[in-house]
Amino acid sequence: MQQPLQADFRSLKQRLLMDRVLARYGVKLRSVGPHTRCGPCPLPTHTSRQSRESFSVNLVRQVWSCHSASCIAARHGCLGGHVIDLVAIMEGCSLRQAGLRLQDWFGGSVLPSHSTPLPAAATPSSTTQPNHPLAFALQGIDTQHPYLTQRGISPSTARLFGVGMYHGAGFLTGRCVIPIRDEKSRLVAYAGRAVNGEKPKYRFPAGFRKSQVLFNLDRAMQAYSSNVIVVEGFFDVLKVHQAGHPAVVALMGSSFSQRQSELLLSRFASVTLMLDGDQPGRRAAEVIAALLRPKLPVNRVDLPNRVQPDQLSSAEINVFVGPPTRISD
Repeated sequence: MQQPLQADFRSLKQRLLMDRVLARYGVKLRSVGPHTRCGPCPLPTHTSRQSRESFSVNLVRQVWSCHSASCIAARHGCLGGHVIDLVAIMEGCSLRQAGLRLQDWFGGSVLPSHSTPLPAAATPSSTTQPNHPLAFALQGIDTQHPYLTQRGISPSTARLFGVGMYHGAGFLTGRCVIPIRDEKSRLVAYAGRAVNGEKPKYRFPAGFRKSQVLFNLDRAMQAYSSNVIVVEGFFDVLKVHQAGHPAVVALMGSSFSQRQSELLLSRFASVTLMLDGDQPGRRAAEVIAALLRPKLPVNRVDLPNRVQPDQLSSAEINVFVGPPTRISD
């Protein structure tokens, strides 16, 4: 049974581009040559604040490395590796689990070159383990931090979602944290949003699987609405909810998994897609609409170029999705 699995992993390393995987984590690197990119290290093992340009990627060899001494030491002396090594470190899992997750995220990438890649929602979710509830909750989250005001989030919305600045210990310190709950309202993770431009923009705990949950699904279900609005990001949800539409969920990106499809189809009679007004968002909306329309009505909202829902006022949001279902703050 091991040989076919190893063959798939070899195919992953050969076919899956490093920059595609880095983009999934929101990592942006600058070009320093025809085939080389470099920038701040995104690995959770990187703790040095002095090594700012230590991470590099060779796009020809499809390998990465980090030259920070502390990061290398945290990785037991390993300078770098290939795409599966990268995901194993980012997710805090074994190489085998990392390979399976890559197949779950980019299923079409391991098919023969003459095959048509499967869309994300067509990949099976049975090989992916669910997110387990956390045994703790972060304390001392500042829900009145000025960053939230800058993003247009009202104090009552911040309190409701438990969103705010965290100054405690750990890899989320100094970030705006967002509690993530599953469909049973169990706390399964915290996302940490950078507020001063540091990289990566978002941090997630090792092993957390975005593909297995929809952010805010538990509250959306309590709205008792037959229609649900689907957006990409956390702050999109906050702003749409604040505009008077509590039945709103986020994919936490533009990828759409089979599990997320199942969660929507089992709980709502129709879907309104309101993804970002950029090329990735529009492509994702097209694919998701095509997948869902045979099963339920789908209304696709196309935002202006490069506009995101979290950049809109409540009045503007209501122009796109209709009048609020409750009085907003």
